[in-house]
Amino acid sequence: MKTEKQGTEERGGACGSRPLYLDPAAPFERRAEDLISRMTIEQKVSQMFNSARPEECVAREYRTRNGWMPCSLCWATAIPELGVPSYEWWNECLHGCASSWNATVFPQAIGMAATWNPDLIHRIGTAISDEARAKHHECLRTGKIEPHTGLTYWSPNVNIFRDPRWGRGQETYGEDPYLAARIAVAFVRALQGDDPKYLKLVATPKHFAVHSGPEKLRHSFDAHVSERDLRDTYLPVFEACVREGRAASVMAAYNRVNGEPAVASKRLLSGILRGEWGFDGFVVADNCATTDLHTGHRVTATAAEAAALALKAGCDLDCGDVLGALVHAATQGLVKEDEIDSAVQRLFLARFRLGMFDPPELVPYANTPASVIDCEAYRELALETARQSMVLLKNEAGLLPLRDDLACIAVIGPNADDQDVLRGNYAGTPSREVTVLEGIRNRARRARVLHARGCDLSGASRAGFGEAVRIASQADVAVMVMGSSAAWESEENHAWNSELGDDRPHLDLPGVQEDLLKAVHDTGTPVVLVLMAGGGLAVNWADEHVPAIVTAWFPGEEGGTAVAEALFGDFSPGGRLPTTWYRSLEDLPPFEDYSMAGRTYRYFAGEPLYPFGYGLSYARFRYSDLRISPEQPEAGTSAQISVSVENVGERAADEVVQLYLSHLAPSHQTPLRALQGFHRAHLRPGQREEIVFTLSSAQMSVVDEAGDRIIEPGELAVSVGGGQPGSRGVRCGENALAGALRILGRLALTSQPGSAHGE
Repeated sequence: MKTEKQGTEERGGACGSRPLYLDPAAPFERRAEDLISRMTIEQKVSQMFNSARPEECVAREYRTRNGWMPCSLCWATAIPELGVPSYEWWNECLHGCASSWNATVFPQAIGMAATWNPDLIHRIGTAISDEARAKHHECLRTGKIEPHTGLTYWSPNVNIFRDPRWGRGQETYGEDPYLAARIAVAFVRALQGDDPKYLKLVATPKHFAVHSGPEKLRHSFDAHVSERDLRDTYLPVFEACVREGRAASVMAAYNRVNGEPAVASKRLLSGILRGEWGFDGFVVADNCATTDLHTGHRVTATAAEAAALALKAGCDLDCGDVLGALVHAATQGLVKEDEIDSAVQRLFLARFRLGMFDPPELVPYANTPASVIDCEAYRELALETARQSMVLLKNEAGLLPLRDDLACIAVIGPNADDQDVLRGNYAGTPSREVTVLEGIRNRARRARVLHARGCDLSGASRAGFGEAVRIASQADVAVMVMGSSAAWESEENHAWNSELGDDRPHLDLPGVQEDLLKAVHDTGTPVVLVLMAGGGLAVNWADEHVPAIVTAWFPGEEGGTAVAEALFGDFSPGGRLPTTWYRSLEDLPPFEDYSMAGRTYRYFAGEPLYPFGYGLSYARFRYSDLRISPEQPEAGTSAQISVSVENVGERAADEVVQLYLSHLAPSHQTPLRALQGFHRAHLRPGQREEIVFTLSSAQMSVVDEAGDRIIEPGELAVSVGGGQPGSRGVRCGENALAGALRILGRLALTSQPGSAHGE
């Protein structure tokens, strides 16, 4: 047992020695404990919620592309007597550092998912975290503390994009748990760095859990979900981020899950997140989600009750001010001070792990130079990502790639020369942006390029049709740039979207865009349709009548360059859809229904317009030599699937090799098919590559009605190819091969470590 003198010396109380919490050699946990022991309850609580804007923050407003805006963000109060500076918890980096200063703007997250390339996503995360560190330390060096320059980032959004109406689906990695997990883990690892002692940033997977619209109901909505869907669809990506990615933070959602508010759910936060998965970071409430406890969900009567309920469930930080009522809650006996201590300990542990209380020379990321911000290397990375995200949906009669000897090109549509559509939501501000019109003008070597907007993104005006038809009639080809934008699909309560709502009201092209498309098509000029949107569009007429269609998502600052290069064949589009594109809303259950029945490629039995995993190429690929070893694995063992893929086309191109499993006679409900492996390969003409996948026992399992993951005897169909088995664009015998696995024995996996969707 320590003597009183030893304890005092450790805390730095003897002879004016340095406090333990300022000793870089001491363990972070002990340093955080020592610091908290010196704080009053009021000081502790002041670190857990929004406070008044700190005096030392020079900028009273922050910069946006539209000028300077008032700032009211998530600041922890300074404690000068302990040397604790104020700190802003809130930052965003879904596809680049958002809001503050110039920054590289990569394609929106859904476009990142369309690359099907976790290695590329890791490079993006590294670039983003470099820029974030550079901004943070530049502020410290100059003494000018600006908003959005902290080191705790509330990204990525790993909710399942279960319904194309959801306005925030653009922020996600699509509808499939396996694909989303591989992308998310790569991103989280890159953000947080690989130093054995210090974190580069804190990543915050969100919104935990079962959260994907409707936006207007999120503050009161109760998402009813079965145990099977919870464990097989909604939780695996979060689990992968925690177990494999070691995410240091998680954001709790607004909604309820089976009657329990997510931000105050003991089952989700204490039981599953901390208990089952061993999460040791901090939990932050989504913006004002704690307020919803008594204003939306009405499970508490006062702010003090709401604060106590959230804290006891496992919530540590409030992007709002309700947790500020914890002092009052403590005086009422609703919480104990040691419960507050546990939460504040987790918050300061994150700050210590970020190196905020250590000399800069000890922190490997502290010397990140400001020159990396918006640098040419990262601009090139944004361009490479945009290239890899392009998905070729249709290409008839060899219209694409466009010839270099074209005399005249008409570029038409509301998104053709629009910068906002390049970014999507939660975007930063690049130093320069290239629209599709600019990209085509830069790339067209001899062609005269004409431009007409034709119509607005939404609305009924046809005033621009005449000019669009006129220039199309003069051109050799008309490139129609249409779709959506963050002004039409977005998050709830965004001012720019107040008239239109937040989620998509339908899946069609907004406004009169399709009528404009038909009018230009009627001129007889060949049409290439470029779609820019955050998700699938029901472009049924275009699929039937337009010879070439490309989707570019919200492609980032170099999006126009990438689109032009794809159209002219400087590279072959190799992106694949991370979502199902439906023909009609009639194909879908009600938006409010959170059952997976009839949703996503895993459970949708109908005929989609374009299936998940779909994408064409300017090259052709042939699959051969499918091998399964062993063909009859014992339960609890792994199996290897190998296949050879060859480029039998005339140009170099990327192929995304996809592995799907289907349980043929399961005793429990299972997906129709499930992605369990993928690999993006770049192949020259005539080049052949052998791809090897290892299937873990968990990947061959099923989830029963109780939510338990088990392996049971039975046969699994194996399909390896350029898309889903039997789907559009996959030709049997050339672009796909099929085999079978027969599982022997039975094994329960409920207590097994690791994610069921791990590699």
